[in-house]
Amino acid sequence: MLLEVTDLHASYGHIHALKGISFHIEEGEIVTLIGSNGAGKSTSVDCMSGLMKYQGSIKFKGVELNKMSASHIVKLGLCMVPEGRQIFPDLRVEQNLEIGAYLSKNKAEIDACMQEQYELFPILKERKNQLAGTLSGGEQQMLAIARALMSKPTLLMLDEPSLGLAPILVQQMFDLIVKINKSGMTILLIEQNADMALRIANRAYVIEVGNIALEGDANELRNNPKVQQAYLGIA
Repeated sequence: MLLEVTDLHASYGHIHALKGISFHIEEGEIVTLIGSNGAGKSTSVDCMSGLMKYQGSIKFKGVELNKMSASHIVKLGLCMVPEGRQIFPDLRVEQNLEIGAYLSKNKAEIDACMQEQYELFPILKERKNQLAGTLSGGEQQMLAIARALMSKPTLLMLDEPSLGLAPILVQQMFDLIVKINKSGMTILLIEQNADMALRIANRAYVIEVGNIALEGDANELRNNPKVQQAYLGIA
């Protein structure tokens, strides 16, 4: 088991955001967490990334992550693409990618990894000398993903990758996620676009007000009447 989350609790002040959720991810899977806004999806990812204190257990490759620094967690191979992209707008595309490889001291390795990103995202190669803030929304999301891939993660966590994208770009983004997964990358996908997430995932967990309400095969959940009514707009 690559990632194992057990009885995870987290709070914002007096707000109990996560109420003992448990889930796991096997190597090579796409697993998605779906749920409405404020359900606890992003809080889960923040705990796994070392950005938020929690109670319970998060084990990655058998190693407990509690009290581990965010940079150490990245070094272990667990990397997040944050909601809202959070690129560095005043730096060039290439500089943003270099920052993603800050844990590596091997220039040849960094250069090789950057070429891999340019092959995966040709538009970034065209824009490599452009300020990141001048990219379109879709290009900025590609840059955020490429920057995360520069750290050579084992598990890539994507927090709302389709948020704010034009409908025509949403399909492209999900196609890209599948392509990255087929290259051997394990993916945890946090998404409000439940229909698209369930179409590409192997397994899924539905979070409601800090609890896991449903879990199972993604296709089966997509055909579950409760999921269809609550998240897919099917009466």
